[in-house]
Amino acid sequence: MLKNIAKKTLAAALLASVGFAAVAQERVYVIDQRDVVAKSGFGLCWRTGYWTPAAAAADKAGCECDKDLIPANVCAGGQAAPAAAAPAAAGPKPAGEKITIAADALFDFNKAVLRPEGKAKLDELASKAGQLNLEVILAVGHTDRIGGAAYNQKLSEKRAAAVKEYLVAKGIEANRVYTEGKGKAQPVTGDTCKGNKKTKALIDCLQPDRRVDIELIGTNK
Repeated sequence: MLKNIAKKTLAAALLASVGFAAVAQERVYVIDQRDVVAKSGFGLCWRTGYWTPAAAAADKAGCECDKDLIPANVCAGGQAAPAAAAPAAAGPKPAGEKITIAADALFDFNKAVLRPEGKAKLDELASKAGQLNLEVILAVGHTDRIGGAAYNQKLSEKRAAAVKEYLVAKGIEANRVYTEGKGKAQPVTGDTCKGNKKTKALIDCLQPDRRVDIELIGTNK
């Protein structure tokens, strides 16, 4: 624990020595002494080690720096107020591409093991990631409505983790892939599948809900 504290103190001192203010844990972007977010030559905000998609949504500079990763209602409602923008050198703007893996190519009922078809689609995703300066990949797992909420929450997390594990094995940096589970809260089948009895017909109908939605964001090389 003392080592971690020493490391954080040293990091803050180094930032201060080059004109940046020490960064508090609740700030997930590097800020200068004017409370302005530091940016790269491509206009991208420098992130601290505390950055996660969820923390970015709570940071006042989140909508300025990572609008594509933050729920639209957060930025639209002004809950994360953008900080004053610092002048940035001209360069390519971040290019985001949202990819949703086909639901029936990922997971069987009650399973968190990738199907061969799902692996092939993730191979395509890894190839696309290699063509970008990768910023982040978000993997959000989902389940159908059969079963309890707690069980499905864990299952959705396992599915997202399975996708991350596969992508990391394909060369994607682990700290670039963020996973989350939504359980059965966000079905795509709506009210098209009738009944609650666990029959083959219902399981087949609910197949699109057993998925991992993946969002890949980066800048063009």
